[in-house]
Amino acid sequence: MRRPDTDHFDEARLDEAWQVVLEGLRQGAFGGAVALVAHRGTVVLHRAAGWACREPEAIPMTVDTIFDLASLTKVVATLPAILRLVARGDLELDRPAGQVLPEFGHDDWKTAVTVRRLLSHTTGLPAWLPLYLDARGPDEYVAAIARLQPVAPPGEQVIYSDLNFILLGEVVRRVSSQDVARFAAAEIFAPLGMRDTLFQPPAALRSRIAATEHGNGYEMGQAGERATSFPCWRRELIWGEVHDGNACYGLGGVSGHAGLFSTAADLARYGQMWLQRGSWQDTQVLPVRLVAEATRPQAPGRGLGWLLAGPEPQPETFPAKGLTPSAYGHTGFTGTSLWVDPELELIVILLTNRVHPKVRVEIATIRPAFHERVAAAFRRSRDG
Repeated sequence: MRRPDTDHFDEARLDEAWQVVLEGLRQGAFGGAVALVAHRGTVVLHRAAGWACREPEAIPMTVDTIFDLASLTKVVATLPAILRLVARGDLELDRPAGQVLPEFGHDDWKTAVTVRRLLSHTTGLPAWLPLYLDARGPDEYVAAIARLQPVAPPGEQVIYSDLNFILLGEVVRRVSSQDVARFAAAEIFAPLGMRDTLFQPPAALRSRIAATEHGNGYEMGQAGERATSFPCWRRELIWGEVHDGNACYGLGGVSGHAGLFSTAADLARYGQMWLQRGSWQDTQVLPVRLVAEATRPQAPGRGLGWLLAGPEPQPETFPAKGLTPSAYGHTGFTGTSLWVDPELELIVILLTNRVHPKVRVEIATIRPAFHERVAAAFRRSRDG
């Protein structure tokens, strides 16, 4: 690893960013955290604090703790899998989903539900539903989504939806004959050397994994009146298996929207590949044209999969406040985030277990404060 060139950033400002994380820890916003910042291919901050598990036993957080990434699955596994299929000529971004998933249908509004609109969250599908109350397995999930009516006509507005990426995970399986876990492992994670990135982690890894919620109480509250009759709720500590209910109860831990586990170091490799326009060492993992397509505006604030910082003034609650308009990234419900800033040549990763042992909301203010101070540490580099 190269020695950081401190002429290109302000160490004191970078330490201020880490102090934001430590203050969140003191407030009880999360059990523990790992932060990683890489600049121009060099890791300049990689620290851990707190606890990977607080109860029933105390296990310290370390820099190589494995996290349930939650919705980072969308951009770390499913998005690159779809782009690889497009690059191979096996799929087109503007193909209607119903041509790949016949049971989804071609009638009425569904003709306008394309792969591109699934990726950009412009299908009009609802944000979330507890599909597991009625469905088991990917085929039944697709059929259940097909019976829905859109919240808005496709293409008219952004509605961030897990359902979009559940469908995309099934698109990967139908086109490649492999589920998204196997396809992403072979096509993305192996070429990048992401050795600790996987779905369905084995029991032997549990001691390295950050625990999540004690039971699925939060999701029970979201599932509505029928939640009381669902017999499969987990009431013990969720540790080493996916926290998300749709991924766990109906899809066995492998889905296009959630289920991936990884470390900060592996995510840094992944982010660096995007920063290098799809290239990693001597391998072009993703074509330059598709990296550009995924990171340009497809809808307000949205690329393909990615959330875009964009040129508009960022509100105080914007997850990556302070990063430049070229930045793009994503967050995960469990307390995870990954951001790439091409202008500052930065990768910024903050992984927490903010749902352990119960769901906390303070991460919504801690993330922007952390990113704002990280960006401030590199303004000297940007401004010359």
